[in-house]
Parts: sequence; structure tokens; C-alpha cells
Amino acid sequence: MIRSVHVDTARTWRGGQHQVLLTVTGLEELGHPAVLVAHESGELKRRASEGLRFVGFAPKSEFDIHAAWQLGRILSDVRPDVVHAHDATAVSLAGMALSMKTTSRRPLLLAARRVDFHLKHHALSRWKYSKVDLFIAASGVIADILAQDQIASDRIAIVHDGVDLDRIDREPKVDAHATFWLPHGAPIVGNVAALVGHKGQRHLIAAAALVVREVPDVRFVIVGEGELRPALERQVRDLGLDRHVLLPGFRADAVGLTKSFDLFVMSSVTEGLGSAMLDAMACGTAVVATRAGGIPEAIVDGRDGLLVAPQDSAALAQAILRMLRDVELRCTLGRAGRARVVNDFSVDKMVRGTVAAYERALRQRSDVRR
Repeated sequence: MIRSVHVDTARTWRGGQHQVLLTVTGLEELGHPAVLVAHESGELKRRASEGLRFVGFAPKSEFDIHAAWQLGRILSDVRPDVVHAHDATAVSLAGMALSMKTTSRRPLLLAARRVDFHLKHHALSRWKYSKVDLFIAASGVIADILAQDQIASDRIAIVHDGVDLDRIDREPKVDAHATFWLPHGAPIVGNVAALVGHKGQRHLIAAAALVVREVPDVRFVIVGEGELRPALERQVRDLGLDRHVLLPGFRADAVGLTKSFDLFVMSSVTEGLGSAMLDAMACGTAVVATRAGGIPEAIVDGRDGLLVAPQDSAALAQAILRMLRDVELRCTLGRAGRARVVNDFSVDKMVRGTVAAYERALRQRSDVRR
């Protein structure tokens, strides 16, 4: 039995928060007690099940000493074997909390890494990441980037994100045509991601302008919210795509909508792995994606979906057109994508991989002490 505390400071709901909830719930189901510490007014708290032990806090920044002190009190109460920090701010606060502890029994600090960005090299970053006993990378690409950042191989474990297939299968299909008042029979190309630069929606909208010339009744539904909304709305207007591209914002029923998309497109410029893409594959929805980050670890081009180069709107448009014109190809790749997730990206496999990472870190510490 391994006792763990999980720290996530986000207020919003994105793929990372979904993975946190799956991890904590899965550990509990395997008999490993887990406590979730997250923002008291965040979406993660709202979605946490009633039986889950949840402690809320409201950190204002990475330097919030009061929040670190609160976390330290929680750690003293729970006495975990492992503190699993799920975002960069959580790593800082956990590092400070553990530095405040005066007892000899110090839990291990593990850091989830789900983005294919390099670690920053300023003083705070070097300090906080020096406190991490093991990094859990969501893809091999992320592990390679950590190695380039001089993190030793014995401090890196790869655990791919997981998909809760039971939840996906239970989620009712939502009729996107009826929900958004789209023309009956119009093919729908969907995207689910935060509206931020590295998700590449501007390249998808540019591709949409090319696709519309060939398939005039096609509609693009880009689900998500973020800082780039005004810029993307302006791009849609400038390209005369107001009738063809919808930006409906954050939707709690994104999985249900994905089931009704004819095609799912992941347009990322950089990507750790892509939780929304894995969800789409689990839905049996055919996928076109870029070769960004860890995406090729989930999709083999032509077998599980179609891949194109990042930031190449013309290539993205051609792949979308190929899928829209070939129903048999869409069905074949949709079934293959579902099978790939079932075999390689189940939540059970992710949780068991996380336990194995904990066991490895604890074993390494024991070996050092001997």
C-alpha cells in the first residue's frame, strides 16, 4: 500500500486535470490511499466524487508561502509516502512545504510532466526541480526533453495518459447538428482544446478556408475557451467563415459532441500527448492530427489516423478532405483508433504504470539508504 497526496493548482478543466482525477480515483480503487489537494474554487473540486478525500486551498502564486504552509500541514496530517505534483506551481509549493518539514520522514516528491516544453532555467525553476525525486513523463518525447534538460534517466519514468473507456461508453451522444443549429447532413469537423497558441487552432481555421472551397456545406466546431478567442474570432470573420466555423466555448458535454463529429482534428503545434485526441479515438471518431510532440506515439499514420506536419494548413486541409470524401477510410481508422486506445491507453494501464513509478522511486531511495 502506497499513500499519496496529489497537488493540482489549476482552476480550469483541461486534459491535465482530467488525468489527475483519473489517477487519484484509480489509486483508491487499487487500494492505495490518495488525497487530492486542489483549488477550492476550481473545476477539479466540482468534479471530484463524494467519496474522494479532497482538501481545498487557494494559492496565489508559486511564491505563496501561506499556501505552502497549508500544504505542509496537510502532509503532516496525512503522512504520505509520495507527494505527486501535477503542475509547475504545485511543484514549487510542494518543494517549499517539504523544505519546512522538520521530521526525518520526508515523502518523495514526484512531478507530472504533460507538456513538451523545456524546463525553465531561472533560479526558482532550478531550485524547485532539484527537489523532484522522479519525473513522470506522459510521453517518450517529454522524457527526451527532460533528458536534454540534464535530468538523469533514473529520475524519469514514462507513463502515458489514460482514457476511462467506461466513462466514454456511458457518455450519451450529443447531436451537434441540433445543438448548434447546423444544416441537416452537413459534415462536421470537430476540435476540442483550450484556445491557446500551442493548440494551433489558427492553422485549423486557415485549413477550413481551403476545405470549404471543396466541400461548401462542411462545418467546423472548435470547442474550448482561452486567451486567443478574440484573435480566432477575428480570423474567422476575415476569412468569411462565420457560417462555417463555430467557437461555442467550453462544453461539459465535449465527449458526447465528439461522438457526433464526422472527423476530429488535433491541430497542435506542440503537444505532450493529447487527452482530447485519445478521447476521440476511444469514441471511434476518425482523427487527423499533427506530428507534434507525443502524438505519433498514439497514432501511426494511415493505421490509427492521419498525421500531417504541424503548422501546415494546406496539408491539414488535404488530410481533412481525404477523410470527408472517403467514408470507408473514416470508419476503418475510427475503429483502429478505438482499438489502439483499448490496447495501449486505458486508465487501468495508466494507474498501474503510476504505481510502478512510485514503487521504483521508493525502491531507489531505499537502495541509497542501504
